[in-house]
Amino acid sequence: MAHAYSIVIADDHPLFRGALRQALSGFDADLTIDEAAAFEDVTRLLAERSDVDLVLLDLAMPGIKGFSGLMYLRAQYPAVPVVVVSANEDHGVMRRCIDFGASGFIPKSLGADLMRHAIQHVLNGGIWLPPELGRGADNDQETATLINRLTTLTPQQVRVLMMLTEGLLNKQIAYELGVSEATVKAHVSAILQKLDVESRTQAVIAASRIDIAAWQAGNGTLPALS
Repeated sequence: MAHAYSIVIADDHPLFRGALRQALSGFDADLTIDEAAAFEDVTRLLAERSDVDLVLLDLAMPGIKGFSGLMYLRAQYPAVPVVVVSANEDHGVMRRCIDFGASGFIPKSLGADLMRHAIQHVLNGGIWLPPELGRGADNDQETATLINRLTTLTPQQVRVLMMLTEGLLNKQIAYELGVSEATVKAHVSAILQKLDVESRTQAVIAASRIDIAAWQAGNGTLPALS
């Protein structure tokens, strides 16, 4: 009897969502596939459905920046594997996706057969990366420490941190999240403590490191918070 899986394809390009659907059609399994064109659609689907087995997530789609969407999903839905499917083939970005909790990284240039193999590997409980990349150890202790700190943030704290980077005031963040300013202040205080920084400015600097461009510009390493 064939397995049954529920998969969410999260990508803002309808042609690529169609291409992924086509790749998945070769599975020897009963698939339920939902599509999301913006990150809010992803969170809505996951809130509505308790049976999602896998999210295929593009890093560049409306509602997220850099690794923030991946961080949010791993914090909010830790039991749901997330595989990043991206046109960005920078090796540093691939490794950081795994560091932030992804179960795999599939380049969009990969052929359909290899995509199916990678997805099946993750559904079987594994972690998949392009063979040429491997999973070498990270010798940059400062970067590893930052990643560990960022991954301790709760889903709401991730959202607050992203809004801080956009320059929003506490009252604006409170409005967007539908909470009180006191609640936002509490989140900000918790963020500062978890990131081991002393000010909102330093927290914003830390958050800016979630921008993929920062990782590529620095060849996968980041400057100090000072």
